Amino acid sequence: MRGWWRETAGLVLPSCCAGCGAARSLLCGACRAALGGAGAGPVAPAARWAGPAGLPPVFAAARYEGAARAVVLAHKERGALPLAGPLGGALAAAVAAARAGGAGAGELALVPVPSARRTLRARGHDPARRVALAASRRLRAAGEPARVAAVLRLRRQVADQAGLGARQRRENLAGALEVRPGGTRLVAGARIVVVDDVVTTGATLAEAARALRAAGLWADAAAVVAAPADSFTRA
Repeated sequence: MRGWWRETAGLVLPSCCAGCGAARSLLCGACRAALGGAGAGPVAPAARWAGPAGLPPVFAAARYEGAARAVVLAHKERGALPLAGPLGGALAAAVAAARAGGAGAGELALVPVPSARRTLRARGHDPARRVALAASRRLRAAGEPARVAAVLRLRRQVADQAGLGARQRRENLAGALEVRPGGTRLVAGARIVVVDDVVTTGATLAEAARALRAAGLWADAAAVVAAPADSFTRA
């Protein structure tokens, strides 16, 4: 029984730091600091990307490189579920920066970007929602009223975004999201912040904001764990 537990734990618990590979640690001190959110702030599309229409103000906690990139991928693609805690802390810092940047007072509704069902089945979990839940717990512990409201869903199939350029991503996602029936009640009276783990061109966040507007809702901001330095720059 103990051997079975160890084999199973090995599938989800890294045998070394997920950020840098340091010996037997879920996340070493240096990599945990990289996700600490000390540099959280606004980001904007770099000049070479045409920012998608309707993109709300975006806030990120880290650059999508080094430890931050490694930890995001370990959680998302390899199912290292305990990493949701540190990633949630980073997302909470980005949400707090959004609040300070003008998201306004009142309860926060963190609206995660949904994944396709086939992607969820392949991964075995919902990374964006898991990280959002960890972020909401961190925010509440700090005295910020926050909750997760998974009100968005895909209304049609979309292609894998990997390898697509900015224009192709916008075309792939155009009209792909919608608010679930009854979703407007779940966010009534709250300040909405769309959340995801990474922003690339902004197409996904812009489509999420569009779907909310179509239902009579407004995203005050978007917050992510990390933003690639070559596609998004500090605003």
